[in-house]
This record gives sequence, structure tokens and C-alpha cells, in this order.
Amino acid sequence: MSVLTLRLAGPLQSWGASARFARRTTESVPTKSGVIGMLAAAAGIERGDDDRLWPLAALRFGVRIDQPGTRVRDFQTAHHGVTGKSMPLSERFYLADAVFVAALEGDHPLLAELHAALRAPVYAPFLGRRSCPPSLPVELHLHDHGGLQDALREEPWQASPWYRKQFRGRDEVELTVLREADAHEQNAADTLRDQPLSFAAEHRRHTLRTQVTCSVPIPNPSARHLPRHDPFDALDEESA
Repeated sequence: MSVLTLRLAGPLQSWGASARFARRTTESVPTKSGVIGMLAAAAGIERGDDDRLWPLAALRFGVRIDQPGTRVRDFQTAHHGVTGKSMPLSERFYLADAVFVAALEGDHPLLAELHAALRAPVYAPFLGRRSCPPSLPVELHLHDHGGLQDALREEPWQASPWYRKQFRGRDEVELTVLREADAHEQNAADTLRDQPLSFAAEHRRHTLRTQVTCSVPIPNPSARHLPRHDPFDALDEESA
């Protein structure tokens, strides 16, 4: 098995798992359906091509929270371009300034194909919605050894320098990981309806998937050790 890792960073992201109608919410982390959809678009798989989608949907998925971001709300109004009639008011929710590392585990040939597709995508990648482009290249590495959690442990911390400054007193940080459960973890897992079955516009379908929450230690490249300062040291020198 190999693992493909992705960096999901941009001014705005939005990963809806159950959003409908005029209220479009976002999960706090990227969904599997959103990431698989991005890879399928990069590879040129059309929405109704369920046969080509299936191998991608069978990949094992995990995501690491490198910078959680802030949830923001956009209130939208619009009028029909021809009739001038008011359209339904809507709310859209986004994650601002968030950074994640996503990982997909599966057979090497398929992941190598997806890695190449991200470097020359048929359709440009976006972070949950077309209005949310990535600010950096999405592809990171194709790992030829180890499993999903090993790859998420090996990738360097992708958070922005301004965010890492808050942790400069620590040599390493514990980052939260949400990954698909192993067979022996099913009883301790949560469920989320983001396992894609079809992206066809007329019958888009998803089913439940299990995931567990854990953490991995990551070295902090911004760690700084300030010199020890004790004002009573001067008193000791005078009395010596």
C-alpha cells in the first residue's frame, strides 16, 4: 500500500456533509466526499461516471488539522437576472485561514496517477466549493512505505508562520487526526455521511463511513528556547 498526502490551504474552505437548500454549513475538517471529488475532477472523471469513481471512493482517508481556522458566515441576497424577482435568502459558512493535511491510502498505480493529475489537472482543484481556490499547490508526497497514520506523522507541520509563533516555546506539537477506523476500532468510531457513491447531478448519493480521532506529535520548526532569567541570580553573585 502507498499513501498520497495533500495540503489543503486557502483563504476560505467549505466542506459540507449535510448542507441543503438555503443554509450551506461546513464541517470543521475536509470531508472524504469533498477530497475525492477534487481528485476525480483533477483526473477528468465526469460526474455521472460511477465506474471510474468507485476505485477513488474505496481509498482509505484521513486528515490532520494543522491550523483549525475560524468559522465565518456569509449572508447572501440575489435577484433573478431576467425577471428581477427576489431569490431566496441564503447563508453560506466557511473556514477562514485553515490548513489541513489529507491522506489517501491505496494501491500505488492509482495514487501515482492521481498525484500526476494534481500537477496537470483537467479541472482546477478547489477546497469544497468552486469559490474557494487553494493558495498553494495541493499535492505533497507519494509515500511508498508505512500506512495512513505513519504518513500523517511524517509530514512536516504546514501551519502558517504567524500561527506557529503561538507555539514557539514547544519543541513539538500534538496535532489532531481524524482517519477511517480499522476493523478492530469500529466500536469506538464515529459515523459521518460523506462516503461518496455517486456525484451524478440527478442522483448524488453518499453513505455512512466510520472514523476515529487521535493525535500525532510533529516537530515544531519555529521552536525557540529563551535564555533562563532569574533576578535572584544577581543577589547570589553579590553575596558570594
